[in-house]
Amino acid sequence: MNLPLDFISGMQRLLGDEYLRFASALDTPPPVSVRINPLKCCCPTKKSEPVPWLGEGAYLKERIPFTFDPLFHAGLYYVQEASSMFVGHILKELIKDPVSVLDLCAAPGGKTTLALSTLPEGSFVVSNEYVASRANILAENIMKWGYTNCAVTNNTPTDYGRLQHSFDVILVDAPCSGEGMFRKEPDALAQWSKQGVLACATRQKSILSNVWSALRPGGLLVYSTCTYNITENEDIAEYLHETFGAEPLPVLDLPESWCIMPQLKGDIPFYRFMPQRTIGEGFSVTILRKPKNETYMPYKPKFKKAEKAKITEEIKRYIQNPKHYDYTLYNDTVFALPLEFSTNMQLLAGMNILHYGIAVASCKGGNLQPHQSLALSSAFNSDASDSMPLSLAEARSYLRRESLTLPNIQHGYRIVTFLGRPLGWIKCVGTRANNLYPQEWRIRSRYTPDNDNILGITLCCENY
Repeated sequence: MNLPLDFISGMQRLLGDEYLRFASALDTPPPVSVRINPLKCCCPTKKSEPVPWLGEGAYLKERIPFTFDPLFHAGLYYVQEASSMFVGHILKELIKDPVSVLDLCAAPGGKTTLALSTLPEGSFVVSNEYVASRANILAENIMKWGYTNCAVTNNTPTDYGRLQHSFDVILVDAPCSGEGMFRKEPDALAQWSKQGVLACATRQKSILSNVWSALRPGGLLVYSTCTYNITENEDIAEYLHETFGAEPLPVLDLPESWCIMPQLKGDIPFYRFMPQRTIGEGFSVTILRKPKNETYMPYKPKFKKAEKAKITEEIKRYIQNPKHYDYTLYNDTVFALPLEFSTNMQLLAGMNILHYGIAVASCKGGNLQPHQSLALSSAFNSDASDSMPLSLAEARSYLRRESLTLPNIQHGYRIVTFLGRPLGWIKCVGTRANNLYPQEWRIRSRYTPDNDNILGITLCCENY
């Protein structure tokens, strides 16, 4: 790999004699890993190599065309770097009671889906992304994951900074220079510069300063990057300590076999994933606590009452325990939110909300059409709909939003499935089936892989 000279000299100073092993590791193919959705799937089988720090994680022998696996679109697993799955271990170790969590820089959704899968029952996660196009991808991935205790927003750190003392945990996977992705993303290598590192650090300080007030006294900030240098890691932690009194947590008790490197500067514990030591891309993370002696000033939102929505009996029967939800109309979509999280949603009044709870139905010409989110939700009542099983070829055709020719069609909405897992809706009219898969989610590629050995089957669906 043709590394920039400034990067080489910087890493040589940090790593010393270990630099040659580091540089050699960057010339090896990047590992591929996925994480199983425990709501929809069993744990990885013995056919895959486990990720040591997260039971739901698995290494694959090679990268496969995930786009063409219907079970990927059904939300059975998420493609994520193994190193960043360590955040799940942090949450499992430190969080034992229900919490309110903000994932501030959340797209495309790896940390949010990880938090939803690992936090104690009763927790609520707000997943935010500032860039609008990335926020839409985030909302898609959250809907596919299927949890009901989550909201997705498209707002700035400053917007959230106004919600004083509203969150027990804030995750900030900060935009960074991306040194840890050099193997995987050639653009990160091509765009790297010493000036870019300094610009990223300035931006990171701004993001953290703007959102710090939203963290409750005693709350935890989990700060991470996918970069190696100390300017964007240890120096940022030191800035938080000196500026806001952020308190380092004691070092987590980790097995030596995990080969996680400690901080490269100072005394604030960092957990560094380096390619010459661990199987994964570059990742650095630290945990800081907001001082408990800061006076707690709970945020009192001024909000308009959400417009209550009535849903038809046809839609209601698709929801398990429909009485356990509050139904509201927002941007021509009916959302169902578990009653226990109504206070959490009140905090988000005035935010640009893209999704929350379950998107149950869309308003189409005065009628309600069942929403894709409902089909993929854990709250979907599969007994209420006659499902139509699809072959692999038919499932891929459906996900491309192509027309389907299906036998024995009965009028009305139907769920289509692949290996028993819901993919989405069709509407049967006469002798044809209208494909209701979201236009913006469709598979755009016309390519079809020769190998039909679907990951979802071999990795997590042995019972099929």
